[in-house]
Amino acid sequence: MIEELKRLVEQAAQEINQAARQHDLMQLKSQYLGKKSAVNGFLQRLVELPTAERPGFGKIVNEAKQKLEALLKSRLETLKDAEYTQELQSERLDLSMPGRRFERGVLHPITQTWRDIEDLFLGLGFQVADGPDVEDEYHNFDALNTPQDHPARDLSDTFYIKDDVLLRTHTSPVQVRVMENTKPPIKIICPGRTYRNDNDATHSPCFHQVEALVVDEGISLADLRDMLNHFAQELFGPEIAVRIRPHFFPFTEPSAEMDMVCPKCLGSGCSLCKETGWLELGGAGIVDPNVFEIVGIDGEKYTGYAFGLGIDRIAMLRFGITDMRLLFGNDVRFLRQFR
Repeated sequence: MIEELKRLVEQAAQEINQAARQHDLMQLKSQYLGKKSAVNGFLQRLVELPTAERPGFGKIVNEAKQKLEALLKSRLETLKDAEYTQELQSERLDLSMPGRRFERGVLHPITQTWRDIEDLFLGLGFQVADGPDVEDEYHNFDALNTPQDHPARDLSDTFYIKDDVLLRTHTSPVQVRVMENTKPPIKIICPGRTYRNDNDATHSPCFHQVEALVVDEGISLADLRDMLNHFAQELFGPEIAVRIRPHFFPFTEPSAEMDMVCPKCLGSGCSLCKETGWLELGGAGIVDPNVFEIVGIDGEKYTGYAFGLGIDRIAMLRFGITDMRLLFGNDVRFLRQFR
């Protein structure tokens, strides 16, 4: 049995030294040193030997097991070192290779337009005012001379949170808050998010508006027209003119819709302007005296004008975007075009 054991150990040692993976070593350990292994089988055969020879043979078997365990441990360390070296080689950096190029980010077209509008008005002496997105009915409707039965108050148009708390439908409540706490002269713009229950290619339930308010002595409709012309020409070019048409808003009197010459066809007519040569830009007018009375401004002494513009729609016109939903889709392919 001693010769048989020696041959088994030699065979095991050869296989251990040839093992190429740690997984192979674990299988060899189980095969030669496990509970049902061939080496342990020799211990079970001690009963075949004379009683006097059993201790000596048992010692030989234990020495064989220790030898195989030492070989397994040595080979395992060798394999670990080889795998570590291979991993280092595979992850080695070639410092002579050019570095990875990091792409520069780009401002969203709405953000670009928003900043350009702010820069324009700041250069004219306006201040930027801000207010809460969640408003009460008083600041959103009542203080702006909007009657209780006005369609804008309906659930089909306005997002109500509870009772008289809602998401603002325009940034005009910011104007109300400024007039309540500031004595004229007032010269502000109010950019921000607004919310209305509308969603299609040209409307979004969450969109961006900028409104302007000027309150001082002697402000007239001519000042409003001049400001609108200057605004359109600064953003779209010197060839762009603005016209105003009679309209109605509860918080301005007289009220007007403002149109500008189509920047695509310059007034000759195209599909964008539906062959009219003009595009609607927003609403405007002279501040209604009732609004001044509500906020505590002397309407006999002061007059003012206000107008509201859709930042999203201006961005669409400037960048040739045909569907407003693209502005909110987070499609990286779309956004990369505005570098």
